[in-house]
Amino acid sequence: MPNDATFKAVNALQRFVQRVSFGKLGWSGYGMPVVELTTTGRKSGQRRTVLLTSPWQDGDTFALVGSAGGNDQDPAWVGNIRADGAVTVRMRNGPPRPMRAHVAGAEERARLWPLITKDHANYADYQKKTERELPVVVIEPAD
Repeated sequence: MPNDATFKAVNALQRFVQRVSFGKLGWSGYGMPVVELTTTGRKSGQRRTVLLTSPWQDGDTFALVGSAGGNDQDPAWVGNIRADGAVTVRMRNGPPRPMRAHVAGAEERARLWPLITKDHANYADYQKKTERELPVVVIEPAD
């Protein structure tokens, strides 16, 4: 199972690809758009940025899954969102945008999970690897 260092290395490689291609590459992965998510560290108070795939979109609203490859702990960015839902998101060819994020409650997750796993079965596979329920994070415009 991937560890935190592996995820950081993959993020660094993806950022490198984006930089050397002048933003033309690195904005999709596994058939999903990639988003650059910036949260505020719940312990440090510092801004933390990670590149993530988004398996579900509806207009300006989209979902992320805190899968961490099926690890037994939520990724740090999920904890940061639980502490402070004010985030910044950048997508391909766009400027950073202030947005609001929240971890989906039981009903919202029950509605979104089948939509996510229908086209992206890897998330169902990650769920099978751990006893924790993978959090679905919904990102919406801050306006």
